[in-house]
Amino acid sequence: MIQLTKQQAIALAKSGIWKTWTDEEVVKFQLYQCKLCMDFDRFHQAIEKVLGRPVWTHEFAFGNIKEEYEGKREMPTFKEILNLIPAEKRIVIGI
Repeated sequence: MIQLTKQQAIALAKSGIWKTWTDEEVVKFQLYQCKLCMDFDRFHQAIEKVLGRPVWTHEFAFGNIKEEYEGKREMPTFKEILNLIPAEKRIVIGI
């Protein structure tokens, strides 16, 4: 996929065209762009609907979401998602 320049990404975001796209179209486009081309909330909502699960924001820093979307990896467990955060930066409160 051709990567948009910073100026192109800004122009696309400002155009609002992505507001008319389906969740699948949003994911298929934005997941493979290095620059954010729409409101992050819209992308986040779309990826959760397409994957059928909650997606934590720190998961976007890794390639696992792409692999899951492409069917190359199974949905991660809670422990796997949590372990993406380095242990020294993790704070987990039990109930």
